[in-house]
Amino acid sequence: MVSVSNLAPPVGAGTGDPRDAYLDLGGGAARPEVAETHSAVVFFVGDRAYKLKKRVSLGFLDFTTVEGRRRACEREVELNRRLAPDVYLGVLDIVGNDGVVCDHLVAMRRLPVDRRLSTLVTRGSKVGPELRRLARVMADFHSRAERSREVDSSSTGPTLLARWETSLHEAALQAGTVLEHDRLERVAALGRRYLAGRFDLLAERIARGRICDGHGDLLAEDIFCLDDGPRVLDCLEFDDRLRYGDVVADMAFCAMDLEHLGAPEAARELLAHYRELSGDTWPSSLADFYLAARAVVRATVRAIRASQGEPSAADEAQRHLAQAEAHLQRGRVRLVVVGGAPGTGKSTVATELASAIDAVVLRSDELRKQQAGLDVIEPGPVGGNGNLYLSSVTDSTYAQLLDEARSCLERGLSVVLDATFRDPLWRARARAVAVTTVADLDEVRCTAPPDVVAARVASRTRQVGNISDATGTVAFQIAATEPPWPSAMDLDTSRPPEDVAAMVRAIAAGTANQQARPVGAGAIAGATA
Repeated sequence: MVSVSNLAPPVGAGTGDPRDAYLDLGGGAARPEVAETHSAVVFFVGDRAYKLKKRVSLGFLDFTTVEGRRRACEREVELNRRLAPDVYLGVLDIVGNDGVVCDHLVAMRRLPVDRRLSTLVTRGSKVGPELRRLARVMADFHSRAERSREVDSSSTGPTLLARWETSLHEAALQAGTVLEHDRLERVAALGRRYLAGRFDLLAERIARGRICDGHGDLLAEDIFCLDDGPRVLDCLEFDDRLRYGDVVADMAFCAMDLEHLGAPEAARELLAHYRELSGDTWPSSLADFYLAARAVVRATVRAIRASQGEPSAADEAQRHLAQAEAHLQRGRVRLVVVGGAPGTGKSTVATELASAIDAVVLRSDELRKQQAGLDVIEPGPVGGNGNLYLSSVTDSTYAQLLDEARSCLERGLSVVLDATFRDPLWRARARAVAVTTVADLDEVRCTAPPDVVAARVASRTRQVGNISDATGTVAFQIAATEPPWPSAMDLDTSRPPEDVAAMVRAIAAGTANQQARPVGAGAIAGATA
């Protein structure tokens, strides 16, 4: 039990200088060091820290009553002892001069500020070992964390869509002149689009046991890298449902914060360590979505602090919102259809595009031979009943190609398809797959002059490991009968390598214009079908 002296309303209201109110915790009237967040004030006295909940209602939390603040303090101690049992000492009552309990404090052991992860990162210290220790602690914590049907229900597609809308609504309420309205709208739309097509992925994460009662607010400033291991403080205590979620969402909060602090490599390293130590796998798009979701939360919080008078908060809120948009753009799930006659360089382009956008490559040449039980480098028969190039075999190959693409896209994996796509029917069906999986579609037709194609086909027939059975004659026949493909952008792969590479980068970045590379007069393409 402690007494209070001059606990003024400005502290509870979140306005004014919190040093105008101070606690008599046995140190006389000396004013303690103070730190303030959007929902609390922390007083540092000697080797102790005391957290006072602000008397605020912010929509997502309500600390306006003494009883509500008491419950929040008790819950904070209970939950945070999971990761820092020696730091959270208990809950103290604040007793006024009239002997009545008027508020409550969370009492903590004070930790060295210079060992904060945020401090280490911003001063440029090497934090590789600390990140690995943190990943190990969090992997162990998540493995033991509570799991239940209620916890799982937090991460279904419909629930996450609803939570996304709530998060963007809260951000919009705080926007004012702080957050750019147009960017907020773009972020909202990109998040909706990602989730709408990823229900299968989210169900798979639940089935694999990757949803738990986590930390919920894993920020670098609340992680202390001590000699005997990290202490992780200040989990989200005011709403259990906001703590429930995918383990990747938990780790993404810290990765987002490290990136915001100017250490994107540390962010990637932390996620890589966690992936290894937890034995988990996930598509990069899922991490990007959760990074964006966490950045939106921080943008909202910093916008609140801006409204409470913190000078730097407005700029930070804007930076967080930009960070969210960048990750949602990077995490777009994409279907890239790369077609063209044999010898036009489509396989090379497909490989380079897949590397640039972290996508899976699916090749018709490989599937055709796998369906026939052949090794992919074994020449396929072209005559009789075993002919691999009958229209029925081709149809079966393309059907499997699109089925596998659909499965990958639903699980958050971008896909690059490598096939001639000569038939407009299969082009249309590829477009339908993109629509049903809510994936962004790019169509690219590779072209090259006849002499270049002839040289390429002749060269690769002599290469070990070549999987294509096409001859120069076949290439010319396909080119001569290929229907127009007006929805595709044409890429003349005979151009200088730096030009082709620039076009591939532009397609990967989403900045390539349709028909940016018009087909040359002597190029192999379907314009004369």
